[in-house]
Amino acid sequence: MKPRRHIEGRESCPFLPPASSVIRPADIRRLRDGDDRGAYYTGCLTCAQSLWLEGKPAQALLQLNHALALDLDAGTPAVMQWPLPYRAKVWIFTRRHETGFLGNPVRHYQHLATRVSGPQRELRSWRAWACFHLAEHILPANEYPRDQQQIIQDNLTIPGWDEVMAAFHDDNKTHEAALLAQCIF
Repeated sequence: MKPRRHIEGRESCPFLPPASSVIRPADIRRLRDGDDRGAYYTGCLTCAQSLWLEGKPAQALLQLNHALALDLDAGTPAVMQWPLPYRAKVWIFTRRHETGFLGNPVRHYQHLATRVSGPQRELRSWRAWACFHLAEHILPANEYPRDQQQIIQDNLTIPGWDEVMAAFHDDNKTHEAALLAQCIF
């Protein structure tokens, strides 16, 4: 097996911690089960940076999803140092023409929002809808369409941006709504 490495000259995402070496998702898995959720959060962000630098934007976005799966307070030191990674996602979306497979983030977040389960299900669903709107706002619809089949089959009504923002305000996540508002709207 060929060793993984960062692509020389590839620009680091300024909204993620630096990754001076290659970090694999398996390298941070042990942090997920530990008591320090801030360490796992930072590990997810650093792993996302590493994956981005390897030319794997879709995998980087998945690591950012793991970071967003945590319900950390705005005052948590890790979140104070590295705010929730919405701006990092936008940054990656705007570099869709660079090396690497991006997939279809619009479709991915639509599916994630409607199929999320487990702890913090409602919060994680609203976060996925927020990411859906960020992706849809930035990525061309003809290249990154919604899943119309799911919309028809599930009789799915996609919440609008204002409804997503209201959900964060209703859940006392005004800091998160403010972060999202800074991204594009």
